[in-house]
Amino acid sequence: MSRTLALILSLLLLPSCGREPHADTGPELLFTAIPDDNATELRARMQPVADYLAAVLDVEVRYVPVANYSASVDAFKNGDVLLAWFGGLTGVQARAAVPGSRAIAQGLVDPAYKSYFIAHASTGIERGTDFPFAFEGTRFTFGSEASTSGRLMPEHFIRSASGRAPEEFFGAANSFSGSHDKTAMLVQAGTVETGALSYKTYDKLVAEGRVDPALCRVVWETPAYADYNWTAHPQLDEQFGAGFTDRLQAALVGLEDPELLASILRPEGLIEASNEDFESIATLARELGFLR
Repeated sequence: MSRTLALILSLLLLPSCGREPHADTGPELLFTAIPDDNATELRARMQPVADYLAAVLDVEVRYVPVANYSASVDAFKNGDVLLAWFGGLTGVQARAAVPGSRAIAQGLVDPAYKSYFIAHASTGIERGTDFPFAFEGTRFTFGSEASTSGRLMPEHFIRSASGRAPEEFFGAANSFSGSHDKTAMLVQAGTVETGALSYKTYDKLVAEGRVDPALCRVVWETPAYADYNWTAHPQLDEQFGAGFTDRLQAALVGLEDPELLASILRPEGLIEASNEDFESIATLARELGFLR
């Protein structure tokens, strides 16, 4: 058992006479995450993170699942959650809606994230270093409508390379699978011929044996861009005391347990983040109409 998990268990097993339940002594920290993959798996992966933060910060912490990307932004905007694991786009949308909110942490890989463009083997499209113009006219799907790696950036690269909107390039209305794992499965099944998704999700599905890379091929890797982040609501310091957001940031950046880092698909670790890290995403989102 890892030292971090051992610490969590020891704190949770302390008798009630030695440590009163958090519910009697203060507010509960509610957080959420964009449902970019299987929602049931996501909930299971976030529970250890909730336990870790509760132990380190000495407050009750609870993960709140949401139905879709837009719901995660709405929950943050309404103050129903005060911490969220956002993508680049949802992060800038949430921070624009809540003045004073701030990005506080990101994965070591997130300043240079990327998308995969994938194709079913039956298309005959081979992997290359240039934008795959062979995708033109194929049955294509994005992920969620508000996904950075599954919508915003793929659409940006399609427009930049072809000079056309996706519906013009593919000759059909935009299709959305709803999540990265569903995109991969739709392409693998041949339901659609091509798609775009987060590279981390695709690599995870291949490692788990759920995707056959010979059948569901990566044919292009996009240039790098900034993506996922933990974003904190300004009400955190109001509810939990001055300096709490900084303590929360330190807890996230200080997370070293391999199992916990794996649970958020960031085995490389977390680093500090700031709103300025996502200015290029915000600019692009405004240009494409995703941010007002």
